[in-house]
Amino acid sequence: MELFDVLIVGGGPIGLACALEARKNNLKYIVIEKGTVANSIYNYPLYMTFFSTADRLEIDDIPFITTSPKPGRQDALEYYQGIAKSKEINIKTYEKVINIQKSIVFQVETSKQIYFAKNIIVATGFYDIPNLMDIPGEDLPKVSHYYTEPYPYSFQKVLVVGSSNSAVDAALEICRKGGKVTMVIRSSQISQSVKYWVKPDIENRIKEGSIQAYFGAELLEIKPNSAVLKTNVGEIKEIENDFVLAMTGYLPDFDFLNAIGIDLKNNCQNPHYDTDTMETNINGIYLAGVVCGGRDTHLWFIENSRIHAKQIISNIIQKKESEKIPE
Repeated sequence: MELFDVLIVGGGPIGLACALEARKNNLKYIVIEKGTVANSIYNYPLYMTFFSTADRLEIDDIPFITTSPKPGRQDALEYYQGIAKSKEINIKTYEKVINIQKSIVFQVETSKQIYFAKNIIVATGFYDIPNLMDIPGEDLPKVSHYYTEPYPYSFQKVLVVGSSNSAVDAALEICRKGGKVTMVIRSSQISQSVKYWVKPDIENRIKEGSIQAYFGAELLEIKPNSAVLKTNVGEIKEIENDFVLAMTGYLPDFDFLNAIGIDLKNNCQNPHYDTDTMETNINGIYLAGVVCGGRDTHLWFIENSRIHAKQIISNIIQKKESEKIPE
């Protein structure tokens, strides 16, 4: 039986950071990733630009070189996948973790085989599960919770739900390609978290009428050729559209966290973990990256969660040295 010191679930930036930290400390590790390396970034919109500068996206002090002030999706893929290749990260891609059980050590069942490990790091992100609106018509073919590029929506009537970076980027790009864009926004203004160089652009497009926006509004129903919403004054309006982009955010895989026994607290389903060690209520299972925020997915991102790798591996080393981890 091959036994790993650390098994890392998720091959995104933070999962890779954990792998590099484990290797530096001579721990036997493996990374299991259900898609490609940096899979969430791969599924970002094609022309997405990060809010952070390149240096704040670096892991393990490996320079992130880019000619742009703010790196884009392709820059990030080149960087993180390049690290996986050049550092020969022990990673299994297109292999999904199905179940984790513990007896003396952890037994990890994947879509391909069984692994055994002394410690588990869950660094699964949150981009795979849309935050559903739970309204009639949300499952219609014209509705998508993901946006890739504007070209399919040229000269179409497109309803964009939300006011986050993803919603604003989609609205602006589609508008520039000739799409007629209407935004439905629950709050009274564009989100304050929108990239500072983009926010004036969307506000000006709304002000001039290039993009119509309903602030303080709620989408009630989606129909084959229209959508029904309630305005901020309680008026019910039906708006014609060809497509609906529901940019309502994404969630961690709470079913997976529950299944492996991690406690989830309050309505935000914040997972239980020690803020110093990142260890959960289950001895030997750690959380790293944005998954730590539960429904509050804005709390953690690459820039401020890179430190999790050092916190976790340091704790594992301390346990190993004090013989709390069985050999």
